[in-house]
Amino acid sequence: MKLWGGRFTKETNQLVQAFNASVSFDQKFYKEDIEGSIAHVIMLAKQGIITEDDKEAIITGLKGILADIEAGRLEIDDEHEDIHSFVEAHLTERIGEAGKKLHTGRSRNDQVALDMKLYTRKEILEMDGLLKDLLNSLLKIIKGNTDTIMPGFTHLQKAQPVTLAHHMGAYFEMFKRDRSRLKDIFERMNYCPLGAGALAGTTYPLDRDFTAKQLGFKGPALNSMDAVSDRDYLIEFSSAMSIIMMHLSRFCEEITIWNSNEYQFIEIDDAYSTGSSIMPQKKNPDIAELVRGKTGRVYGTLVSLLTTMKGLSLAYNKDMQEDKELVFDAIDTTKGCILLFNGMLDTMTFNKDKMRKSAEGGFTNATDAADYLVNHGVPFRDAHGIIGELVLYCIGNNKTLGELSLDEYRNISPVFEEDIYNAISMETCIGKRNTTGAPGQQAMGEVIKIYEKYLDSNASKY
Repeated sequence: MKLWGGRFTKETNQLVQAFNASVSFDQKFYKEDIEGSIAHVIMLAKQGIITEDDKEAIITGLKGILADIEAGRLEIDDEHEDIHSFVEAHLTERIGEAGKKLHTGRSRNDQVALDMKLYTRKEILEMDGLLKDLLNSLLKIIKGNTDTIMPGFTHLQKAQPVTLAHHMGAYFEMFKRDRSRLKDIFERMNYCPLGAGALAGTTYPLDRDFTAKQLGFKGPALNSMDAVSDRDYLIEFSSAMSIIMMHLSRFCEEITIWNSNEYQFIEIDDAYSTGSSIMPQKKNPDIAELVRGKTGRVYGTLVSLLTTMKGLSLAYNKDMQEDKELVFDAIDTTKGCILLFNGMLDTMTFNKDKMRKSAEGGFTNATDAADYLVNHGVPFRDAHGIIGELVLYCIGNNKTLGELSLDEYRNISPVFEEDIYNAISMETCIGKRNTTGAPGQQAMGEVIKIYEKYLDSNASKY
């Protein structure tokens, strides 16, 4: 069944029909299509545009179609151009002439815009829930590792000692920002396009505020041309998903490094690892690598949507049909990656001894040694040079700063005293850093309270 055809004198070429059709992918939002249609006919009856009897017949028919699809009694086939024509054809077949009144006062343009918004809105909420689960996993690691010492890195070189809690806190902040982006998108997109018609509204006395309220929108979209041609929210959602994937990818890069024989900071659970077909000793971080790899796939959706939309005049153009497959794939990919990553993270174990030994062996306490000299009256620039000499001496003699004798210290600067060893211990290096956002236990304790309140608060919900 086509929702058009009176103007045409011959059948559509079969290749054109297949190329034009969208039912193979827009069937994904059959629930949203039926939900929107029910809200629409309730409004039509309220406004006296259709009778109460027709309204009841249509709603009963639509609910029956929904139940049959979900029970597997009705299969969505490719004989119809799109999900809208599929639903309307089966409705008319079931209830007769009343079914033909379903489309009164609307166009496929505002209908598909509504379906996509309803679907996207639901998916944003689901993705937000997955991110919240991930944040809870991170918080569990943070709370249990405020004293787990590890090296912090810049340029992939050991820089200063931090804690595992502090390191995980950086990712907590990233995923917290991701949730705030999703919330912003949800709020900005939450205006109803139904009633915009093809592009110029309709002459029927629709109550668009009523329909919008039924469907949980803030209100109706205020410009009918923009309502049917707006894909900003999908571009924003694709951008937000790209950033989520970027954050996951960075995390996966670190997991891959930490899992290597050279680092051995972590042990990935067997359930989230794979082996080699030829090398029996291998235990590969394939989940982390695949999440990292799939990031480019999600980026592709964003670039493709931006490219599709950049040359389109107002209002609706068929090019916009290309939004669905891309966004559906990006949503499924991002949700799947968050879910798998969270499972991997939640079952991962940390080799605390290896982490501490790595922090002790990379001169991560050099800055604290310089600070020691500053606190004993040496100008910082001079202190920086003195510690540089000490590091060079250590490298030449295969020692750490903690392994030098006091005489070796004093050979380079007489300012050093016995208390240098306490000043450069890992516990002191971290324990003195208690400004907000630093890795010290006191600072981390305050941040943990903030994180707990954030996850428990209604402010973290929509």
